[in-house]
Amino acid sequence: MVPVQDTAAGAERTRLFVYNGGFLANKRIRRILSLAGFDIRLGLPQSEDFVGVWGNSPTAHRGLRIAHKRQTEVLRVEDAFLRSLHPGRSGEAPLGLLLDRSGLHFDPAAPSDLETLITTHPLDDTTLLDRARGSIERLKELNLSKYSAFDLEISPPDPGYVLVVDQTQGDAAVTASEGDTARFREMLVIAQEENPGMRVVIKAHPETLAGHRSGHFTDQDLTDRVSILRDPISPWPLLEGAVGVYTLSSQLGFEAILAGHKPRVFGQPFYAGWGLTRDENPIPRRQRNLTRAQLFAAAMLLYPTWYDPYRDQLCELETVIDTLEAQTRAWRQDRKGWTASGMRLWKRKHLQQMFGQHQKVQFKPAMPPTPDRPHMVWANQARDAVGAVRVEDGFLRSRGLGANLVPPLSLVTDDLGIYYDPTRPSRLEEWISARESLRADQERRAERLVARLLSDGLSKYNTGGKSPSLPEGHRILVPGQVEDDASILLGTSDIRTNLDLLRAVRKANPSAVLIYKPHPDVEGNLREGKVKVGKLADVIAKDTDPAALLAQVDEVWTMTSLLGFEALLRGVKVTTLGAPFYAGWGLTTDLGTVPARRGARPSLMGLAHATLIDYPRYMDPVTGSPCPVEVAAERLARGFTTRSGPLNRILSKLQGALATHAHVWR
Repeated sequence: MVPVQDTAAGAERTRLFVYNGGFLANKRIRRILSLAGFDIRLGLPQSEDFVGVWGNSPTAHRGLRIAHKRQTEVLRVEDAFLRSLHPGRSGEAPLGLLLDRSGLHFDPAAPSDLETLITTHPLDDTTLLDRARGSIERLKELNLSKYSAFDLEISPPDPGYVLVVDQTQGDAAVTASEGDTARFREMLVIAQEENPGMRVVIKAHPETLAGHRSGHFTDQDLTDRVSILRDPISPWPLLEGAVGVYTLSSQLGFEAILAGHKPRVFGQPFYAGWGLTRDENPIPRRQRNLTRAQLFAAAMLLYPTWYDPYRDQLCELETVIDTLEAQTRAWRQDRKGWTASGMRLWKRKHLQQMFGQHQKVQFKPAMPPTPDRPHMVWANQARDAVGAVRVEDGFLRSRGLGANLVPPLSLVTDDLGIYYDPTRPSRLEEWISARESLRADQERRAERLVARLLSDGLSKYNTGGKSPSLPEGHRILVPGQVEDDASILLGTSDIRTNLDLLRAVRKANPSAVLIYKPHPDVEGNLREGKVKVGKLADVIAKDTDPAALLAQVDEVWTMTSLLGFEALLRGVKVTTLGAPFYAGWGLTTDLGTVPARRGARPSLMGLAHATLIDYPRYMDPVTGSPCPVEVAAERLARGFTTRSGPLNRILSKLQGALATHAHVWR
């Protein structure tokens, strides 16, 4: 679905008459329908109008009866196959809808729009199929399904079992496939007969785990061979360990196809009959053989109407995956609640917003000796906190300085180390190594993100004015740093001051044009690092936007500054004299000592993907929700940021006056 804005202004809209209160009560459903061109109404329709019904719900008969009497068309509305973190009965809004004018995708009685699409669409476009393959891999990698509140710490059973999929009693998809308890038990018997001696694992439905509805299998079905898995486990590792999959009509059967199985299907779901399943009850009219990518393209890319909650518009599937990636990561990390220590008072509100949306963060004076929840510590306070997760600013931070106590839009969490400390491994190093090879979809996403950052001139703080007039010649940018910064103390050896840095660069480049850019925290008298440059530099670029400078220089020489990473993104040659996180991967000239463990050789896009997409968490300042990096970048480009209150500004000035060595939002 191509992203479109609300059609209310200008374009003619289709009147949609509804007789189910859910259409009126659920704001998200109303909004998606509105963006799709439908105007929800009450009353009686005319012949050119539509009647909207929710799937085959208990109230659907009302709309169907009126549509029949008034001779109007029916729009069947259902949740999309990638819905939300939790089931709809929990109250969470959907990220997409299925809008079908022909029938129900799960009911084989008549062809639905999806079946017609699968039957008639060529499904041979290379770009479309590449998108399908990339999206399948992302769903697996991110452990996403229709509902994605999985506990990734739960391990599947030992490999080598047969998987039998349960569904909820009374579900419309079960009824449409003529399913009942006897049919499910027949399926369980056949699974055992066709796989003699093998273990059988029954997978309970997510809504039975939440206590919303009952399944068809009970403890009476258990034997020494048969067990029931009721844990909230991701389907992807579960499917990986299975040797066979048996289902009536569950979406897990569709995911089994994507995982490489040819499931045994006892009902007639939308994914049966296309040569990818073993069908107990084939549908004669379905004669086409598809590949997995073709089926996915039809069911996930072409059929649904997807919604972007950050931009309030319709969108592509990939944007929904980005959204769920951010939301599930936050839930999986935060659901148990955090304890936190080493956090200044002014930071706590923002940490609560970032990490406390599912369980409140409990701030402690020190790390609890036996915590029953994960513990976080601000990174420079974590030296003796064994087992703590270190927290630091991300690399697209804000419009304004951390030392001015401007809150961040991004933070990183690291359970191994922290990115600026090369004396120990970090989670960022692991991500960079993992991104030595990128899939095509990952390469495209990183390229689009970097292009956006460059076109909008975004950097970490997004402060400073225009670049001064620079002399002609070979220009080298030398970024000054805060000299008591942890990245200097831990990541450098021989050269640790801005003055020594300038001397080293001038000695190595006697005829170059050196542009020295003081660190903005130092310019604001908030941190240490002032230096008398003298004749070591040709230009002192005070209060200058770093992105503007990078567009005009040939090289960057730095100890550990993030400007080196930003220079790499812009194609500028970088020489390091320390060991910043981006050094040692073959992308920089390294004069300092970098860890030998950095042996991977990622591309620039691999480094960007790890650093900007995989490692940080982002919060949308508009909605207050976890968000993808693309949304954070867009907000920064448009000037949205988390505001600093008057108390923070007072604390900022006091902090500068005291000139402490304490580490703040850097």
